[in-house]
Amino acid sequence: MTACAVIVLRPEPSNVATVAAAQTLGLNAIATPMSRVEPVAWAAPPPERFDAILLGSANAVRHGGDGLANLTRLPVYAVGEVTAAAAREAGFTVVACGTGGIAELLSRLAADDRSRVLRLAGEEHVPIKPPIGMQVQTLVAYTVRPLPLSPEAVNASARGAVVLLHSAVAAERFADQCDALGIDRSTVSLACLGPRIAAAAGDGWRRVGVAPRPDDPALLALAARMCQSAEVGSTTT
Repeated sequence: MTACAVIVLRPEPSNVATVAAAQTLGLNAIATPMSRVEPVAWAAPPPERFDAILLGSANAVRHGGDGLANLTRLPVYAVGEVTAAAAREAGFTVVACGTGGIAELLSRLAADDRSRVLRLAGEEHVPIKPPIGMQVQTLVAYTVRPLPLSPEAVNASARGAVVLLHSAVAAERFADQCDALGIDRSTVSLACLGPRIAAAAGDGWRRVGVAPRPDDPALLALAARMCQSAEVGSTTT
């Protein structure tokens, strides 16, 4: 394994999957979930009111509860293969699996003439602007509770770890934790799943890298390169 530590902040069960994938690359991965996903009570609307379901996270399916069974007749448009796989496992038919975020799927929905869309999301979700003629109703199916950084992650951060950031919320919370705990940002490198996530983390980090694709393999490959690099300063990959 490399001497450089890679800190994984994702909530479970995603954390254990990313740690396992990192270890197969020889990375010294530290599991320290900074949040815990919990279900939120919600009532499934009549499915005949909608043409499709928009999913931006697998958590909406994993924690959606019994109400999902009433909606499985609706086709799903999912952001990423992990979300698509969770939807299929829950009994949905996935007709589109995007790789470029919610905006890409909105365009696909419009192209497929889906004008009445149900979006299942977390309490904190990305605002969207549907195309003209499309109505999107957002229902909150889960929430994310913050957790503190583990002592191991705090020590590794102070020694120059690479931190994997999968969401803007995680980026903001990690930055706040560093500031609260007195961790010097200039010692920490960030590997981010997208540009919006890198922006949410703010400035002052040793290095900032952005994965070329918004998926775990690309993010882990970036983290591996950052661990091997001896560059100093802030860069964007």
